[in-house]
Amino acid sequence: MTKKASWNLPYFIFLMIFVALPLVLILIYALQDGQGHFTLSTITRFFSDGDSLATFALSLEIAIETTILCILIGYPAAWILAGRSFNKSAVTAALFILPMWVNALMRTLATAELFNMLGIGLGKGTLLCGMVYDYLPFMIYPIYVSLSKMDKSYADVAEDLGATPFQVFFKVTLPLSKPAIWSGILMVFMPTVSTFAISEFLTNNKIKLFGTIIQENINSSMWNYGAALSLLMLVIICLTKVLSEDEKVAV
Repeated sequence: MTKKASWNLPYFIFLMIFVALPLVLILIYALQDGQGHFTLSTITRFFSDGDSLATFALSLEIAIETTILCILIGYPAAWILAGRSFNKSAVTAALFILPMWVNALMRTLATAELFNMLGIGLGKGTLLCGMVYDYLPFMIYPIYVSLSKMDKSYADVAEDLGATPFQVFFKVTLPLSKPAIWSGILMVFMPTVSTFAISEFLTNNKIKLFGTIIQENINSSMWNYGAALSLLMLVIICLTKVLSEDEKVAV
């Protein structure tokens, strides 16, 4: 215990038990049938299951729309928060992050109750509003941090060379903040595409997302097919992560 490396042992044990072991169990269950025999039928079943494919396509659609809305709303908000001429207090930035301090389930229930009080029917529109409300801070924060730490001399040089404010933004500020945008996309897209509780409460189960299909299979003791769907979701999330990292490197 005198070595600094020894202090990593508790974290290593934690990762093995609560991260690595569940992933290994998902892989084992996904490659077995109900009798414990090795098979790929649980995975190939997804590609012939029209209900699962349609739900997966809808989940991708909802996730993409939510991510786009978060970018369109989050980037201007982060830009305003990071600009000293618009925002002179760090308290304002903290207010945007404040909803993250409240449990996500409580926020979702409160949002659903707000729609009910206003007489707004629950459906895709309310689902998108709830998704954006829940995940918008994850888009704002990385962009805000990037813009706050950005060297302002780049913009000053561009202005000295005759660039208009719009040219400065699109040719200097926006390109330099692209890594933060990709981080925000990753932080919004990944949980959105696999969520299930938000869709249940904000649509009264009218809209099923991919996470709901996984939950239903596991609750019905169909562990193998549920694990196969989870494995496919993990692969897609990993591919999204790899693509985002490639984009960051390219930037």
